This record gives sequence, structure tokens and C-alpha cells, in this order.
Amino acid sequence: MNKNYYAVLMAGGVGSRFWPISTSENPKQFHDMLGTGDTLIQKTFQRLNKFVPTENILILTNERYNDLVLEQLPMVTEEQVVLEPAMRNTAPCILYAALKIQKMNPNGVMIVAPSDHWIEDEDAFAKDVTTCFEKCEKEEVLCTLGIKPSFPNTGFGYIEFEKTGKSELKKVAQFREKPDYATAKEFLAQGNFLWNAGIFMWSVKTIVNAFKNYQKEQYNLFESGTSCYNTGDERAFIKENYPKAENISIDYAILEQSKSIFVLPATFDWNDLGTWGSLYNKLDKDATENAIVDARVLAQDANGNMIRAHNKKIVVVDGLSDYIIVDKEDVLLIYPKEKEQDIKKVLNTVKDTFGNEFA
Repeated sequence: MNKNYYAVLMAGGVGSRFWPISTSENPKQFHDMLGTGDTLIQKTFQRLNKFVPTENILILTNERYNDLVLEQLPMVTEEQVVLEPAMRNTAPCILYAALKIQKMNPNGVMIVAPSDHWIEDEDAFAKDVTTCFEKCEKEEVLCTLGIKPSFPNTGFGYIEFEKTGKSELKKVAQFREKPDYATAKEFLAQGNFLWNAGIFMWSVKTIVNAFKNYQKEQYNLFESGTSCYNTGDERAFIKENYPKAENISIDYAILEQSKSIFVLPATFDWNDLGTWGSLYNKLDKDATENAIVDARVLAQDANGNMIRAHNKKIVVVDGLSDYIIVDKEDVLLIYPKEKEQDIKKVLNTVKDTFGNEFA
């Protein structure tokens, strides 16, 4: 296994569209959403561990999830869990992790990947990532994986690539914001647009230089702590200085400004598992098209439902179609699938009405 390969596993999000299973105290990446026996973060770690050494995988998460990470990934050390003392979007935490890796190994190349995505063909994933790694080792470029669109999705950002050139890695023309439906249809018709999956590869030298060029203030802030990284003084430096970082995504901070970005159209099936509906689409269905996780269901005149319970609870459903039915110890959600994007609003109403302990 290549000792220069590193991974930064992003595990700080809350996943509020998966409420009531996903909460601020125990987000979706720490749950077995697919009913496979492994949580999403465990699945992601296993996928990366096929080509990245165990000790070279960093888990980037919020301070409050430290114990959950160590409990679910007992093979990692406390030093591998990189803790954010404040929420500052993706750019600051990626720079922080890159500087830590650079101090360990100046020749390191790294993948930044979300901890809560579904990828079926893990061998194809490993091959795609190593293809990008090889380019990043030879050239000062930033790489990303793009997903071939299967329909005009308005919930994803898109990557437009240049049509010229025959290399499997395509030069990125620009990143495009989430489009409306008509624009998304145009993107698909043009044939050179991919979904942005938020999976990035680069050498630590290249990404640190990019921050130095495009985000000088951020670079100076985090670079000033280099002597502390990977030592007992790191935690105190980060606790004091991390909250001073600008709240900005890696897309805005670096990717939209860089002139040397390449995208590889992914050769694997992918789903961001962002909503109950996207989970429904990836699960096996029964004879009436109900997707069932951790429940025993008796369904009468009920089809197209996403049903999740706890400890194989018996769920009887009659006369409901295309609903999300989620039973948790102190919360029961019965909600139309077509309104799944409104679950975040429902969560806020629950907090206002019943208190934060249910969120």
C-alpha cells in the first residue's frame, strides 16, 4: 500500500434531512442507514482503507463527535481524529488537515471525501481515485470526481468540462451552482456536465500553495501553527485560532479560482444519500415497492413507502402511498416523500415547540 496516500474523511455534518434518525447529537454518518450492519462512516472508512494505509486516514469532525468516531472506528488513534472547535465550512478544515499531512509527509497526496455517501463498486472507486493521485503526484493540479448525470437534478452543483482533448481526465471549464430544471436539462443536452460529488484529490503541496495564492489570510492563520501540528500543543493552538478562520467552502475559496483543475467522470454508481427519498431509491423494495429498514411490515393498500423502525419492530401500514415512515424511541415521523425537502423546516418547528432535545 502506498505510504504517500492519505485520506481526509469529512464527518462533521448533521444531515438534518434525515431527521428524526439523524440529530445534532448523533448525525446520519454514525447510523446504519442502509441496513447493512455497518454505519455510513464505517463503510466509507473501509472503502478508503482498501488503498490508503489505516494510519494515513484522518477523520475531520466536530468536537462533539470525537467519542462517536473512536467508538465506531476503533482502529484509529486519537491523533487521527481532527477536531473542529467551531463550524467554519470546508475550506478551513481542509487547509488544517493538509498542513498536518504536509508536516508528516511533504510528498503526500490526499483525497477529501464525505463520510455519508453510497458507492456500490468500490474497486472502480479505488481505481478512479488512484488515477487522480497519479496525476497529482506528477503535476501541480487539483482533481475531482464527477458523476455522470442520470436526470436533470436541481439539487446538485455541476462541473462543466472542456470538450477538447481525449484524456480520461477532463480540464474543468467552470463549476456551476445548483440550476433550475430548465437549465439542468440544458446541461444534460450539452453532454459535458457532471454532478459535483464533493470528492477531491491533490498533493498537499499543491493545495497548500493554492491557499497561499488565493486565500492568503487563511493560509497565514493556519500556517502560523505549523510548529504545533502533530504535537501536544496543537489542540490549544486550534482552539484559540480556528474560530478566527473565515467561514467559506473549498469551492468558493479555491476551486472557482484555480486554473488547473481536472475532473474524472466516475466509473462507479454513486448516491449522496442526502434525503430519505434518495435512500429509498437505493434500497431493495418488497413486492409493493416499499423500502424497509430494521422493521417487520404488514402492508395493506400501501406502496412506495420508505419505512424504518428499530429492533425489527412490527409496523402495520394501511392506505398510505409514497410516505416516509420513521419510528424512533421518542419521535414518529409520517411525512409525504414529495415534501422531503421540508423536513428541515419541520425539525425547526419541533425544536421551537418541544425543545432541542428532539433535534
